[in-house]
Amino acid sequence: MSDLRVRPDLLPRRPSETQPADGVGTSGVPSRKTLRANADTLRANAGVAVAVLIVLLVLGWGTAPSVFASGDPLTGVPAQKLRGPSAEHWFGTDHLGRDLYTRVVHAAGLSLSATVLAVLLGLVAGAVLGLLAGAVGGIVDTAISRTVDVLLSIPELLMSLALVAVLGMGTRNVAIAVGIAFIARFTRVMRAEVLRVRQAPFVEAAFASGVRRPVVLLRHVLRNAYAPVAALAVVEFGVAVLAVASLSFLGYGAVPPTPEWGSLISEGRNFLATAWWLTTLPGLVIIALVLATQRIARAIHKDNAR
Repeated sequence: MSDLRVRPDLLPRRPSETQPADGVGTSGVPSRKTLRANADTLRANAGVAVAVLIVLLVLGWGTAPSVFASGDPLTGVPAQKLRGPSAEHWFGTDHLGRDLYTRVVHAAGLSLSATVLAVLLGLVAGAVLGLLAGAVGGIVDTAISRTVDVLLSIPELLMSLALVAVLGMGTRNVAIAVGIAFIARFTRVMRAEVLRVRQAPFVEAAFASGVRRPVVLLRHVLRNAYAPVAALAVVEFGVAVLAVASLSFLGYGAVPPTPEWGSLISEGRNFLATAWWLTTLPGLVIIALVLATQRIARAIHKDNAR
């Protein structure tokens, strides 16, 4: 007679013995690991949302300053000079009685326009050079790569100082100097991405099918290589804000009394002992904008890495 005994491993398990689903305990309650992951996601999303709000606020200052501060940034009341932050003057007043918040808001347009010009100059010129170096190769790649190596060995702020000394003072020259200093970094990233995309099967298939080289570069290579460069542009935007403000602080930017973030900090350093807000509050605005752009850049990089 055959063995009629039933194997225990073939019997159905009791509900308590079944394996819980991923992230859910036996009682149907999410596990501690799942709750921790959800909390981290919420914190990350909240950080990105706050960063976006800060950037949008500053962009609003730059595009429509009169909406956020209706006063005149160039005139003040001498009787109200060096007043601390209050409900009437959010950022206090300077040594001429001018409202500092109004001057910071109206300075955003000039500072941001110089920053955008610098980033666009570095992005466009660097993308073109990187695309040529990665696509053409040979002596062109060698010449561009060695030039980029030399430029990257020089600190960007030092190079910007040297260039603005040659170009002359003014916000536009400051933006051009900072943009030229950024070209090498954009070129390096674009070249690396072009070399990576060129080895993809769809690019080789496009070349093998007889598609012209410029069409392949623009439609296939550039289209799939721009994402890391765009993320770098967001990072460089914050760096450009610091560079433009630094050169303005040193006196290479707009001519006073035109307000600019760096010049506002430079004017306030003479009153550090009696009016701390003249340097602290404009500096906090710059720091908040730089940190916000860095947070957005990290989020973009994380999405591209998935």
